[in-house]
Amino acid sequence: MRVLVRPKAGILDPQGQAVERALPALGFAGVSQVHVGRLIELEVDDPAQLPAMCDKLLVNPLIEDYEVVSIDGAAAGAAAPAAG
Repeated sequence: MRVLVRPKAGILDPQGQAVERALPALGFAGVSQVHVGRLIELEVDDPAQLPAMCDKLLVNPLIEDYEVVSIDGAAAGAAAPAAG
């Protein structure tokens, strides 16, 4: 399984901003809204446990959202922790 982790909308993303500024300098025009996240790949016996794993360890729910995707690319479920 894969867990795709991204900054929540409205959260400062300095890595994304640096990439967005660097691409035009390298000759790549027309790029905007760049966000840098991370990919966590893991094998689990029970994929139903992934949301709990994300909430407790893999994701910072205050500033990040995540999506669980199976290795074959099919969405296995998405989660955006409740605002609060």
